[in-house]
Amino acid sequence: AVGHRVVHGGRTFYEPTIITREVISEITRISPLAPLHNPANLIGIEAARTFLPDVPSVAVFDTAFFHGLPDAAATYAIDRGVADLHAIRRYGFHGTSHDYVSHRVADFLGRDYDELNQIVLHLGNGASASAIAGGHPIDTSMGMTPLEGLVMGTRSGDLDPGLVLHLHRVAKLSVDQIDTLLNKQSGLKGLCGENDFRAISALIEAGDENARRAYDVYIHRLRRYIGAYMIELGRVDAITFTAGVGENSTPVRTDALAGLEHYGIIIDAERNAVRSKEPRRISADDSEIDVLVVPTNEELAIARQSAAVVA
Repeated sequence: AVGHRVVHGGRTFYEPTIITREVISEITRISPLAPLHNPANLIGIEAARTFLPDVPSVAVFDTAFFHGLPDAAATYAIDRGVADLHAIRRYGFHGTSHDYVSHRVADFLGRDYDELNQIVLHLGNGASASAIAGGHPIDTSMGMTPLEGLVMGTRSGDLDPGLVLHLHRVAKLSVDQIDTLLNKQSGLKGLCGENDFRAISALIEAGDENARRAYDVYIHRLRRYIGAYMIELGRVDAITFTAGVGENSTPVRTDALAGLEHYGIIIDAERNAVRSKEPRRISADDSEIDVLVVPTNEELAIARQSAAVVA
């Protein structure tokens, strides 16, 4: 089989699906929900079906893991009729990664997945957080599109919706210009001109104030979500960092959880400084909450799901 990552499944797709012409038509129909991603995903699908016509293609949707979010977390407070008509709700993204990593956490800890309360922090150029209670996601930072939530490499994350109106009415930017601004020219890159943490760290060491501010904004937003999810979950068993930044940036992990000892979170500096491609614990032995670094592997997760569907 050929497994395809498809970013947005809308309300239609929430499990791995063998791709047919009808499935392609539906993915195309819901592409306005992810205009930067689904069309590109479709190009890969068409290529595989052209060059491997006798091999089944399977779509694995980034939104699937969060399909069952509680209504309170999935619902935006706008006119209900408008929301229903245009499929407006929080869908969540990076679901394949959050699913894979949260299961790896249970394996690493030797505990039943369904008994764990977890916070998973997928921190790459795109970034998202999830709260998983007893094996079921109850909240996530990305929303109807992958733009909402944490500060990312080039995406703004959370902002006042009135800002969009202001940019259109006062700054005279078109909808497409605003789209480009918020998705490709914002986030860390918009704040300091760089979206690679290695470059940002070098700028900070050189005394660049914009880079320092960008880093501080990034950490501030991250800590806000961690705190919110700790309250939502009530009891937290594990906090896990994954993806490029989460797996490789010692300072981000340190600063994201600094000063939380009275909440039962204690980072071991030596463990946190270790570089490894294996799952590892970075919390101290006396930390009530396990803090882990678990490398994600979305390709493996997609392959497993595709194989299971074909079988």
